[in-house]
Amino acid sequence: MLAKRIIPCLDVMNGQVVKGINFLGLKEIGDPVEMGAEYSAQGADELVYLDISASSEGRKTFTDLVRRISERIDIPFTVGGGISSFEDGARLLDAGADKITINSAAVQNPELIGKIASHYGSQFVVVAIDARQTPDGKWQVMTHGGHRETDRELFSWAAEVQDRGAGEILFTSMDHDGTKNGYACQAYSEMASFLTIPVIASGGAGTVAHIEKVLREGKADAALAASIFHYGEIRIPELKRKLREDGINVRI
Repeated sequence: MLAKRIIPCLDVMNGQVVKGINFLGLKEIGDPVEMGAEYSAQGADELVYLDISASSEGRKTFTDLVRRISERIDIPFTVGGGISSFEDGARLLDAGADKITINSAAVQNPELIGKIASHYGSQFVVVAIDARQTPDGKWQVMTHGGHRETDRELFSWAAEVQDRGAGEILFTSMDHDGTKNGYACQAYSEMASFLTIPVIASGGAGTVAHIEKVLREGKADAALAASIFHYGEIRIPELKRKLREDGINVRI
């Protein structure tokens, strides 16, 4: 059985890791290269860096940053945010990223998934899906940071993403994100029942028990979190020791 992965997520704006609530009140909390190196030393399996800069100058800064990360950090890292074309993805992969993640652009232009996968390989392409549950219980896919509704349904879109060549899916439940009340375990378990590619769980991590539950009951292949790691609420070595003690296969 493949080891389950623990993945810190770092939002980057103009070269610094930032944190806020719904992109409001953003505060710089550290250098992305130094924080990444520290997470690597703690035992993180991978890292995700998301560029939330709005300007083209910010995009250039992010590309330069990817080069510096690749020179310093020896664990795989995925980058995303604002990738809307093959050229955007190629620029970041060529700068040293191990994988790229696309979200809104994949919904608007599904052919982009296959285009990048056919050139670089499926293992380089992670499709991020943001979705919320409607009053009738269906999962509606959202884009543009969760601000735009689509007519896509979570599970059918996940299946299409896989068919188009994605190597991995990063699913965030908008209903759980930021709550620290746990992940949408039932949705992850359902995805695992029909997908053959790995699924990264995002949204809702607040305790070690939450992470353990989504890896076990949710059958997620990896758990992603941000604040609990950034602010030291949960340290990766202690998290992994507890998971290992409870019978979950993680690398220590």
